[in-house]
Amino acid sequence: MMNPSPLYLLSCLVVLLLLPLPSLFADPDPLQDFCIADLNASTLVNGFPCKPASKVTSDDFVFDGLSKEGNTSNIFGLSIIGANVLSFPGLNTLGVSLVRIDLAIGGIVPPHSHPRATEAVLIASGHILVGLVTTGNVYYSKVLTAGQLFIIPRGLVHFQLNVGPGKALLFNSFNSQSPGVALIPLNIFGTTPTIPNDVLTKSFQVGDDVINSIKSKFGS
Repeated sequence: MMNPSPLYLLSCLVVLLLLPLPSLFADPDPLQDFCIADLNASTLVNGFPCKPASKVTSDDFVFDGLSKEGNTSNIFGLSIIGANVLSFPGLNTLGVSLVRIDLAIGGIVPPHSHPRATEAVLIASGHILVGLVTTGNVYYSKVLTAGQLFIIPRGLVHFQLNVGPGKALLFNSFNSQSPGVALIPLNIFGTTPTIPNDVLTKSFQVGDDVINSIKSKFGS
């Protein structure tokens, strides 16, 4: 039996995104057919104002950024290409967004959380260990293959690790046009200004040398 193609899986994910009732979206319900974001607007109130309808074109409803493989030449072996309101203004007020994730062999999406959205992780190719941790410090995980889906409840810390012999591809969806991301390693060791070492040495029960070594890897 042939594995489903990435394009087929992405199509299924988009349908899955649009099936739930609007009341389940994390963002407020739209009050008009569409509201193409005006990213150049000077006034922002919890989102973007609409581009004048007279200036809307068919291209405002199209995004092709997920069609090409990303560059994974970095310390995490990771590429994330997002279709959110900032890159795809047509999503403004619609309560949905998507990302394409490419992982090199051994690549990882480090532990992180999304403060404004639940996430659906769809595996297009490869073998991916997906894990999450609840607020009660319970760890759930599963190795997934093409066509399988893993749900990440809003706000919970989670990760994805490529454990297969080759590259991996994921398409993840969110019930928010701007889910936000809190990347744990950078949030702790790569802040500007830096979190004082006294806080980190006491929190992690290690010495200054360990903290400084970790900070150096994240440019802090």
